[in-house]
Amino acid sequence: MNALDALHLRSSVPKLSGPLPSQEMLENIYKAAFSAADHAVLKPWRFLVVTGGSREKLGDLFAKAGVAKDASLNQGAIEKLRGKPLRAPLVLVCISSYKPHPKVPEIEQDLSAGAATQNMLLAAFAQGLGAMWRTGSLAYDPTVKNGLGLSVEEKIVGFLYIGTINGGTKQLYEPDVQSYFQVW
Repeated sequence: MNALDALHLRSSVPKLSGPLPSQEMLENIYKAAFSAADHAVLKPWRFLVVTGGSREKLGDLFAKAGVAKDASLNQGAIEKLRGKPLRAPLVLVCISSYKPHPKVPEIEQDLSAGAATQNMLLAAFAQGLGAMWRTGSLAYDPTVKNGLGLSVEEKIVGFLYIGTINGGTKQLYEPDVQSYFQVW
């Protein structure tokens, strides 16, 4: 798939199943992160690869965070949190890892981590995989951040769910490009 097709046609895929992407596909996805815009080449990111039984551990962490936030959660809500990482065979926890630098503020590093995440999303799509970038309150939850071993300076920029497309994709619409670009 050419780059413009990947950029113009990619859509989020909420329903994913196994098998895991091949090792070659995974390497392509991981390598795509490193072509993100990155002022001073700091590589201000890191990624946790969650597969197999680790997805259940992540689900337990999500449930723990939910109960810590609201002790009155019913069992159904707790199980829903526990099941979130099981929506795909692979979950990449995408982390902005700030590195103090005199010319590169934290916001630029966060944006670079977001660009790396977007590149991986596009690399998955370009290889025929389904993917969904999810955040939500769990990405900002201190219980989740601590449980995943993030430092105080680190932030979760998203959870990338990747797998085989199992159902429909989100409907693309033709954007009204001219409404967003004006000559200055």
